[in-house]
Amino acid sequence: MERLAKKRAVTEVGGSMDKKHFYRVGNHSGAWDDLPTDPDELDSLTSSARKHIEPWLSAVFQAEHLNLLLGSGFTTAVGYLAGVGATGMAKVTFGTTYDAAIDAHAQAGATAMKRGAANIEDQFRSALALLEGLGVIDKAAEKTLKDGIDTQMSGFLTSLLKTESGIVAGKDPSSKDAAQGALQSFLLSFASRAASRERLHVFTTNYDRLIEHGCDFAGLRIIDRFVGALNPVFRASRVEVDVHYNPPGIRGEPRFMEGVIRLTKLHGSLDWFFDKDERRIYRKGIPFGAPADHTDIPKKPVDTVMIYPNPAKDVETTQYPYAELFRDFAAAACRPNAVVVTYGYGFGDDHVNRVLLDMLTIPSTHLVIMAYSADDRLKAFVEKTRDAQVSLLIGPHFSDLATLVGNYLPKPALDYISGRMTELLKHRPGDPKASDPPAAPPPAPPTAGAV
Repeated sequence: MERLAKKRAVTEVGGSMDKKHFYRVGNHSGAWDDLPTDPDELDSLTSSARKHIEPWLSAVFQAEHLNLLLGSGFTTAVGYLAGVGATGMAKVTFGTTYDAAIDAHAQAGATAMKRGAANIEDQFRSALALLEGLGVIDKAAEKTLKDGIDTQMSGFLTSLLKTESGIVAGKDPSSKDAAQGALQSFLLSFASRAASRERLHVFTTNYDRLIEHGCDFAGLRIIDRFVGALNPVFRASRVEVDVHYNPPGIRGEPRFMEGVIRLTKLHGSLDWFFDKDERRIYRKGIPFGAPADHTDIPKKPVDTVMIYPNPAKDVETTQYPYAELFRDFAAAACRPNAVVVTYGYGFGDDHVNRVLLDMLTIPSTHLVIMAYSADDRLKAFVEKTRDAQVSLLIGPHFSDLATLVGNYLPKPALDYISGRMTELLKHRPGDPKASDPPAAPPPAPPTAGAV
């Protein structure tokens, strides 16, 4: 009977997720296809959904451990507001006799991960695997393939930098301001936690520096594994140095500073470089949206640039430094009272999905999914979870960054005044005005034996 009820619940959720817009938070849910064109009707619909979603997210965001997982959809959403396109993931050609074999291997990997058609990340993964083998048996073929990978990877880096520069400039001043404002408000909605709680931990599979860019504008301080000022170096040991100050007049009771987050880039970053001589990873100071001919951008990035496209097998995630990065992700998510919020993540990476499913085996954890659409990958993932532990905000309405920030995310501030006002109103009598005299208490009921 229990199994039948679970199957029925999954079927009902799957049917609702077939709608273009769908939300499920706590005991409330809603689904519809087309948004009303009349502004008043749209406002009414948004207000009706907001009264359930915003209080729920406000409570969820104050969990003991809060984590945010951002995928490529995050950059796409900010770019949309700025009026520019995001980096494309279309397939490329390496110009070798092995291109057909690389494409076949990439497609087989994408199919095994249930991600549909292969993209440039799958091709890079397959090409890099082939490059290792050719280094053993055919040096000439290895050089040809390496040149092809260098060319396409340089183009990929250039595309990332072009996306960054487009977001900085914007299509016009109003688009630029809208994108910048939504980006700051989005990050602050998550980062605005009481200083006594653990810091927000942001994880991303993106290679761009949009999160760092937004934190600079919002005044958020970032803690990651890189240590140093001029040439920050990646440290294998988890450095959890935090910043605090002593309140005036209090000794021995430090308070943690507000506006501090932790950041982990699971697939690396375009400004991470590997020094083969010293065998260390460091971060170069490449400006956000730098031109393609910037002196710190290598012409042959295969040997130096630390971007790691889409690991598909467990053995690949044990390579340095990705073992440390994924251990951080698992340690942050898989513990009691932890919350992970995903935005723009397509659930196409098995190594990430596995951590999320492991997290949900702990009854006190929760997952909030914000996505543009419910494709087969997302539906397959949700079917493996328990409804009570997963909140869903699906559809273009909810994934639009301006709509999400303006209507559904908690207010991006630690507003103690509003909180105190709410507490005062809660403890006040109901209808009588403060200026009215208090009503006389009702007469006491007669006691037993009274005349």
